Amino acid sequence: MLGYTVVRGGLGLLAVRRVCLVSRSAYSAPRREHRPIKKVMVANRGEIAIRVFRACTELGIRTVAVYSEQDTGQMHRQKADEAYLIGKGLAPVAAYLAIPDIIKVAKDNKVDAIHPGYGFLSERSDFARPRNVILHILPSSLPVGVPVVPGTNAPIASLREAQVFAQTYGFPIIFKAAYGGGGRGMRVVREIEELEENYQRAYSEALAAFGNGALFIEKFIEKPRHIEVQILGDKYGNVIHLYERDCSIQRRHQKVVEIAPAFELNPQLRARLHADAVNLAKMVGYENAGTVEFLVDKHDNHYFIEVNSRLQVEHTVTEEITDVDLVRAQLRVCEGRSLPEMGLKQEKIRVNGCAIQCRVTTEDPARGFQPDTGRIEVFRSGEGMGIRLDSASAFQGAVISPHYDSLLVKVIASGKDLRTAASKMSRALAEFRVRGVKTNIPFLQNVFSNHQFLHSTVDTQFIDENPDLFNLKPTQNRAQKLLHYLGHVMVNGPTTPIPVKAKPSSIDPVVPAVSMGDPPIGFRDVLLRDGPEGFAKAVRAHKGLLLMDTTFRDAHQSLLATRVRTHDLKVISPFVSHNFSNLYSLENWGGATFDVAMRFLSECPWKRLQELRALIPNVPFQMLLRGFCEVAKENGMDIFRVFDSLNYLPNMILGMEAAGAAGGVVEAAISYTGDVADPMRQKYSLDYYLKLADELIKAGTHILCIKDMAGLLKPEGSKLLITALRDRFPDVPIHVHTHDTAGAGVAAMLACAEAGTDVVDVAVDSMAGMTSQPSMGAIVACSKGTKLDTGIALEKVFDYSEYWEVARGLYAPFDCTATMKSGNADVYENEIPGGQYTNLHFQAHSMGLGNKFKEVKKAYVEANKLLGDLIKVTPSSKIVGDLAQFMVQNDLSRAEVEERADELSFPLSVVEFLQGAIGIPHGGFPEPFRSKVELERGKILHIKALALGDLNKAGQREVFFELNGQLRSVLVKDTVAMKEMKFHPKAQKSIKGQVGAPMPGKVLEVKVEVGAKVEKGQPLCVLSSMKMETVVNSPVSGTVKAVHVTPDSSLEGDDLILEIEE
Repeated sequence: MLGYTVVRGGLGLLAVRRVCLVSRSAYSAPRREHRPIKKVMVANRGEIAIRVFRACTELGIRTVAVYSEQDTGQMHRQKADEAYLIGKGLAPVAAYLAIPDIIKVAKDNKVDAIHPGYGFLSERSDFARPRNVILHILPSSLPVGVPVVPGTNAPIASLREAQVFAQTYGFPIIFKAAYGGGGRGMRVVREIEELEENYQRAYSEALAAFGNGALFIEKFIEKPRHIEVQILGDKYGNVIHLYERDCSIQRRHQKVVEIAPAFELNPQLRARLHADAVNLAKMVGYENAGTVEFLVDKHDNHYFIEVNSRLQVEHTVTEEITDVDLVRAQLRVCEGRSLPEMGLKQEKIRVNGCAIQCRVTTEDPARGFQPDTGRIEVFRSGEGMGIRLDSASAFQGAVISPHYDSLLVKVIASGKDLRTAASKMSRALAEFRVRGVKTNIPFLQNVFSNHQFLHSTVDTQFIDENPDLFNLKPTQNRAQKLLHYLGHVMVNGPTTPIPVKAKPSSIDPVVPAVSMGDPPIGFRDVLLRDGPEGFAKAVRAHKGLLLMDTTFRDAHQSLLATRVRTHDLKVISPFVSHNFSNLYSLENWGGATFDVAMRFLSECPWKRLQELRALIPNVPFQMLLRGFCEVAKENGMDIFRVFDSLNYLPNMILGMEAAGAAGGVVEAAISYTGDVADPMRQKYSLDYYLKLADELIKAGTHILCIKDMAGLLKPEGSKLLITALRDRFPDVPIHVHTHDTAGAGVAAMLACAEAGTDVVDVAVDSMAGMTSQPSMGAIVACSKGTKLDTGIALEKVFDYSEYWEVARGLYAPFDCTATMKSGNADVYENEIPGGQYTNLHFQAHSMGLGNKFKEVKKAYVEANKLLGDLIKVTPSSKIVGDLAQFMVQNDLSRAEVEERADELSFPLSVVEFLQGAIGIPHGGFPEPFRSKVELERGKILHIKALALGDLNKAGQREVFFELNGQLRSVLVKDTVAMKEMKFHPKAQKSIKGQVGAPMPGKVLEVKVEVGAKVEKGQPLCVLSSMKMETVVNSPVSGTVKAVHVTPDSSLEGDDLILEIEE
């Protein structure tokens, strides 16, 4: 009779209600007895519990789950037919190690068999032996010819034994947990000074994870391949192998990626591994599923290291390549069935393709794989052909605690070969969306794109020797960031201060007297009589300078945020009609007026147009083209100023055709930028504008307009541009629109008029200047008595201005002068359009950047260069402005934006511009900037706020949304409520001596006390998270000033542990 010992602990499927322990020294005429299993308990949690339940359900076996107090919401208890609480009052891991509780539940509920899964009690012999359960055993001596790594035959009992072993065999050595695996209790020691600390850490980890801190010790082999052979045995001496798995890609001795079969394994070596594994199992009459593990050195020498007499985490890849359900086979073997009865004969087991498993964990590879905890806010998996997912905690709303393993989901990819399987895996990982906790997915994606992985063999040092695996592509997480922002606003209110404290004036404006009777004939009468072509001829033939008044639209859009009500426009309209009948037009619609009327003023924009037309029948109305051409014409609009922010001709012609088809006057506007008088700035040269004008005249415009949105036209440039246009197009009326941001608008418009312009834009004096248009009164006064005489009575301009001066006070909260006291000639450098200049100034104050408006303007210049020097008119000006504010908010220079363009989350307007959404800019898109920016199309988020939840113990409220038709929620801290709640203090990163928790976890040991002298790098305390222990070392040398934790303290990330005074 051979002597028997347990291999590093170990049991497979446990049968509670029968005795099945048999010596396999001989196999003479075994009697076959089948005892069907009707109910199975899984003494485990998570995905392995669910995996066993599924196999049981397929076999018609009833299932029982057990769960700890912390796991009441876990999926595995919901997947079982029955579920029972164990370990009441115990720590989370201890609950699953509570053998008396588990056995009691099994007996009370007539359980036939217990499946231990992996981890916890799966390799604890004391779980099986006293209760007459199946125990997998091995002989004390191995078959001849099986090489072994030098190691202890039994667990060591003291540090002294470890020291003796190290002295005998030399370093490096490795500690291994005797009653479990998965990297817990496993530590490599390379020199004597590390021995004691690593012994203590390995012992402590093993004790916490498996309930027993016993350790084996072995000589450590450098850079081996880790190859394991899956075996399956029955009660009758039959043993087969199901080929091998390569588990060499490891981190801290935990397997990360597993492959079956092993890639590019020497056929002779493969045969030896299989033979040795089967011979080992047959020697001891091995029953059920197990794994025989080997290390293979660079010379193809293999060394037996252990048998894992349980189901492995990576059993899935073996199932995929052999089509053998290992859990099902375990159950059948336990019932007494033989392998041949199940159709499992060695000659029938064939490898079909390749399978890869990776473990998606809640660990942050950017921080040394520190475990992350929290609530999964979003979970979307990668699926499809060739992909299998085994998971339990992977669902929206699941809470990842620090108490258990960090495994979130096992992803298994299958294909005809390694590269095919790897490509499927890469695709599946790219489909995953996990928000709320960090995962190792970016790291895994780098593994599956690594050339060595795809084309060569790897060893256990693969991760350590490939630092490029940690060049992680950051996730954008745009939707969830937006939900968090919206949730924060819903819970805590807006964080941007309103910079304007002014209140509306209490004085109503006085309307100047209006003569009785009908208003004089004006240019609209000409338009109605002669049509658009006759109107254009009349404008060109007119003696003197014509004016377009922007007071009804662009002036108050630039100065008062477009907030002027229809009422205040209506009461002054009769005065305008009677006293300014010789205006070229009145601009009163388009731009933001339509939007503001509906969203903020609760007015109908169409009704405004109708009412103003009834009160001003003689002056043509002009609008910026915003669609609705036919409806606008029907409601009183006359002139349609058609423009494109990039001067993109196809867009302009489309608008011209629409305006012409509606019967309106087509005024094609060339957007102006740069300086035609500056020979150093030739992107937008005089020739550029002349060629563009040629195309617009050919396209049939009635009026040619120069749209100088930023007010960049100086007198010399005005003369040069308008003279050239007038010489080339002597019969076409020319209209110039500008803004007076720099204060030179009157001079520039008079220069345009001298050069041959027919019409210039003005605003009444009290609504002029700054970012609005030049002063009407100034133009009227300067041209009076000259060939440019406007024919407008100056005293009437004064009356008109007095009305608006008082009316403007009604809109004091929206007046730009609250934050902006003057115009600025720096517009010639930054080229910010007038209306946008006002808006940016206001927004800068609202965003807390009021003291950085100078930086915003400088960033605008740099943003414009990044985007290729654009013509800046709505919406292109908004694109430049959005990028400028993005740069200031994130403290980015132009060079940094260019360098990091492939990783930054740019404003949507910038991305859409680079996609070509608003046309093609003159000179093309900026390269290489455009190629670096991720240009995703069709990314539209539909968000609807649903509800706010109650305050929880952490001072948070759950905010519910509907995002793209799906329910989403985020947890938001209630800043007001948290002021009244007590929380553990956080370490301030700016204070060097404050030591914070590097991850959420539990304090196992505090190694120092107040007043103690510590050296930099000295251990301060030990944290445990997800059954792995981390030593927190001192960042500085000094004296411990305060200790804020005690053993068993539960900490969140960055919680203050202690303070050190240098």
